[in-house]
Amino acid sequence: MIELGVNIDHVATLRQARRTWEPDPVWAAVEAHLGGADGITVHLREDRRHINDSDVRRLRELTQVKLNLEMGATDEMVDIACALKPEMAMLVPEGRHEVTTEGGLDVLAQEARLKDVVGRLADAGIVTSVFIDAELPQIDAAGRIGARVCEIHTGPYAHAFHDAGRDAESPAVLLELDKVRRAGEAACGLGMRFNAGHALNYYNVEPIARLAGVRELHIGHAIVSRSVFIGLRAAVAEMKRLIREAAAHAAHRA
Repeated sequence: MIELGVNIDHVATLRQARRTWEPDPVWAAVEAHLGGADGITVHLREDRRHINDSDVRRLRELTQVKLNLEMGATDEMVDIACALKPEMAMLVPEGRHEVTTEGGLDVLAQEARLKDVVGRLADAGIVTSVFIDAELPQIDAAGRIGARVCEIHTGPYAHAFHDAGRDAESPAVLLELDKVRRAGEAACGLGMRFNAGHALNYYNVEPIARLAGVRELHIGHAIVSRSVFIGLRAAVAEMKRLIREAAAHAAHRA
């Protein structure tokens, strides 16, 4: 059954705007859980621009759903992950000047280094995911380094969807959707789990949720944005309903 992982980074972004103690990401994680989230995702960046070390420690201690720690493949972050032992660590590219993650991790360019990182995390009992573009050579490389999960970058699909005026049947949208589908099939064919995420929202999520084999969607900004108006618990529940209904519809048609 398809699952929803809620990224709560931007709850911390709001807190950091005033350098104060609220809103509390741990409280957000509880609200997301009560809304139906199957997991909580946070990105502990090198510059600690939103989520910080105290946040991840408290989330590990206090949340009752699985924790997915997004991280750069650095020695510092690997040490933190091995100490915290989140259920999953997702390796992502990271740039100091980017507003958000701008593309997938180039596994091909650093296989030896990433294989070592994946091995260290596996020795600590942590499932490793890689956030990668929908490119088959990157999928193959992810298999070679021992990744258990491929999270396919849905940003190009989401941008095509927006540029096409939210026309889900636009050729440009269908092209990007097919790239995600083929990448997911390749990941599953190599024995890895097929997850997806980035720039998904309430308008574009359903075609992705209908893809065969997709196990988990990670969504943050859209949910936190809607929560400003309707509350986090309700925003999560609405997203969960959309993805579950889309997946069930696809299964029925199959």
